[in-house]
Amino acid sequence: MLFVFLTMGLALEIMHGLKTRLYLDVSSESRRLLWTLAHAHGTLLGLVNIAFASSLTAVEGPEPSWRRSASRLLLWGSLLLPTGFFLGGLVVHGSDPWIGVLLSPVGAVLLIAGVWIVARHVVPKRR
Repeated sequence: MLFVFLTMGLALEIMHGLKTRLYLDVSSESRRLLWTLAHAHGTLLGLVNIAFASSLTAVEGPEPSWRRSASRLLLWGSLLLPTGFFLGGLVVHGSDPWIGVLLSPVGAVLLIAGVWIVARHVVPKRR
């Protein structure tokens, strides 16, 4: 995930550097915003997933079922939120994004649910 969205950022920079009309025209302002949001959210959420996975060894107790639920919610939310932004920017009518942007709020809700589960169950190891 991190690789995909960092590569997307590179592609956006290349389009900017080459002054492509698809990305830089005034009529493409909504597309530029949505694709920038997709890149930024995807990159950040890739790091969030790495941090979550790395922290699982730092919590006490046996393998609880909440870990699997939180992991799935965080993963699906992390995929749907930036993908919705990207799809919304594929086809723009005026300033209105394509219907694919509706994946973004679904992803946001899944992320919030995953973070809520983690916040309720994580107990740091005692030294």
